[in-house]
Amino acid sequence: MAMNPHTFTEGNRVRPQKSGAVKKALFAQRIVMMTIGAAMMAVALEIFLVPNSLIDGGITGISIILSHIFDIPLGLLLTLLNLPFLVIGYKQIGKTFALSTLYAVVVMSIGTQLLHPVKPITVEPLLAAVFGGVILGVGVGLVVRYGGSLDGTEIVAILISKRLPFSVGEVVMFFNFFILSGAGFVFGWNNAMFSLIAYYIAFKMIDVTLEGLDQSKSVWIISDKYRDIGEALTERLGRGVTYLEGEGGFSGENKKVIFVVITRLEEAKMKAIVEDWDSDAFVAVGNIHDVKGGRFKKKAIH
Repeated sequence: MAMNPHTFTEGNRVRPQKSGAVKKALFAQRIVMMTIGAAMMAVALEIFLVPNSLIDGGITGISIILSHIFDIPLGLLLTLLNLPFLVIGYKQIGKTFALSTLYAVVVMSIGTQLLHPVKPITVEPLLAAVFGGVILGVGVGLVVRYGGSLDGTEIVAILISKRLPFSVGEVVMFFNFFILSGAGFVFGWNNAMFSLIAYYIAFKMIDVTLEGLDQSKSVWIISDKYRDIGEALTERLGRGVTYLEGEGGFSGENKKVIFVVITRLEEAKMKAIVEDWDSDAFVAVGNIHDVKGGRFKKKAIH
């Protein structure tokens, strides 16, 4: 059988393969965005946090504390302390992830070294915590979004969560509790509390960067007027809807379930449309992290 040059077999399936030009473009995009993300973290550390004796969590926080105590360049510590975790990540998670993480860490480390002589923009701890946290969170989010990491504790957390009944977030929080507590003894408890503010803001900004400002939501609607509601959602929101078969657990009756994905900004309009047709309709709304394909495109609300 003649094969399309852009496909290859995988078992009994034929899967499309991206052209060389597309692969190069995606790789270039990945490198550029990870470079920007790592550089942003270097700016957050050397222009905002470190000069004000504030720290981040994870290996970065440990590196800042050790750099302060032993007067070792922060960039060197960031690289050395992350290396063991990169080896673990290479063996347990994958080659691409480990190499992407290594690249991001090296860029971040070089950035901190180059920016170290630069004077901080502010010496007000609260301003440093807020703006440093925002820049750091966006930077980390970009690196994670494009397949890497900037902190080895995330790798450990992933592996621990597979063996123990704790989530990745819980493991990271456990580590960071001790790291931020250590900052209190080294930099003072006021600075430790400001560091906690920076960490919280960074944590939220990572979510915003990964999910986007216009967060998507999944909606399930159960109503006898499902057809009217579905057509109204398509016409007025420009959303493709899917009708699912359901059965009432209590009544045993067959029900049609409307499934649709909308943006956060369209939620109020969606509820108004449903209310217009059926005020007793059951509506469930949930957050989703990523949407791809189908008819999910931004259109005007009317």
